Amino acid sequence: MATRRAIIVGSGPNGLAAAVTLARAGLEVTVRERSTAIGGGTATHELTLPGYRHDVCSAVHPMAAASDFFVRFGLASRVELLTPELSYAQPIAPGRSALAYRSLERTVDGLGTDGPAWRRLIGPLVEHAHELTAIAGSPVLPPRHLATLIRLGMRLLHQGTLAWNLGFRGEEAPALLTGVIAHAIRALPSLGAAAPGLVLATLAHTVGWPVVRGGSGGIADALAADLVAHGGRIETDAEVSSLAELDADVVMLDVTPRALLALADDRLPAGYARMLRRFRYGDGVAKVDLALDGPVPWADSALTEAVTLHLGGTRADVARGEAEVAAGRHPERPYVLVTQPSVVDATRAPEGHHVLWAYTHVPHGSTLDRADAVIGELERFAPGVRDRILAVSSRSAVDVERHDVNDVGGDIAAGAVSFRQLVARPRLSPTPWRTPLRGVWLCSASTAPGPGVHGQSGWHAARAALRDLRIPIPELAD
Repeated sequence: MATRRAIIVGSGPNGLAAAVTLARAGLEVTVRERSTAIGGGTATHELTLPGYRHDVCSAVHPMAAASDFFVRFGLASRVELLTPELSYAQPIAPGRSALAYRSLERTVDGLGTDGPAWRRLIGPLVEHAHELTAIAGSPVLPPRHLATLIRLGMRLLHQGTLAWNLGFRGEEAPALLTGVIAHAIRALPSLGAAAPGLVLATLAHTVGWPVVRGGSGGIADALAADLVAHGGRIETDAEVSSLAELDADVVMLDVTPRALLALADDRLPAGYARMLRRFRYGDGVAKVDLALDGPVPWADSALTEAVTLHLGGTRADVARGEAEVAAGRHPERPYVLVTQPSVVDATRAPEGHHVLWAYTHVPHGSTLDRADAVIGELERFAPGVRDRILAVSSRSAVDVERHDVNDVGGDIAAGAVSFRQLVARPRLSPTPWRTPLRGVWLCSASTAPGPGVHGQSGWHAARAALRDLRIPIPELAD
């Protein structure tokens, strides 16, 4: 029998996960990437000055550490995951912060009167974290984990609705959780935002929130090395403009529904095309990277050991800022997601120096440079940080899309994180990656199980394609 051929369009973590799976199954695999470098949302480059290594998009990887695909792939043996004891922090006012440690009990102790409420909310999910990650990583709700699904559902109704403050007395615990929920870039409270937020908060107390030594690009490099070791190849600077260019038994598209419509050249059935056009993209991010001549001078000294921080103040402050973004405005006091990986990874900057990575949320398609706003929020919680800046790299939401076309309008989730679009991504189906075109599959973060560096969308899509071809699904570890 002739060797089956597969072409993967896009080299983000999902595209590379699909490529690795198909290559290990014996297919002849070619990855075509429009950019000059691989990785998509998992890339690391010198964005400011030589010797300062910045993650271009995703920087912290709890989902990669917990992902069924990456666990089977043996990611932890292929890259060095550096997992801090302090998973994330929420500065509430200068000198006052809420801290989420990997230890649930240490976190509870630090939250004072709201510690027991945190334990009641997050503790049962931590106890069943393996089942929770199975639910989060599946295209359909696994019936065998019904009890954990009910636990999650009850907490969604609490944290995803106007009831979200019930049970809390102070400001620290609600703010700490809101900083994680706000990753979804939605007006809050929101069921769609609460779902991934609760999963991330749980992972903070289990696998932790690690970074990759040397940068997130190491994940893409590990996948690419495995692909090449199994006979695959990668072509960069190789944009695909039409599916007609691709001659293969399997075509995996690590692209958005909007891009699939363009590539298909009106070959899609009308109903499926309408469904793709109804797919909605969310608000965006503006990205700011700093090269610093020393550590950030946080007003709260506990933050010097934090790799990930959510700047934004109290729960009410964060919700106010996210509501402004949803209304099409740029908040004066924005929520800012910060990482300082050089706290645990000395390879990111010259000795004694540091890099700082930051996102802030902006309306979809914003062209505004938000460097001043981000630095202003940093200065509020770390007076004097402005004097330590050696160089700045700043990208608007439009610039973010220019780097990665899957980030439509700056939407790094490749599709709005609404409850509907988490359940039906891009459609409600046991195989949502399947398209009506023979052998053509969608495998990006626009498909189930959704955004994040976990490789699951590509892995699930590739396994579904192998079942169609009646080819055994391969093991991922040697």
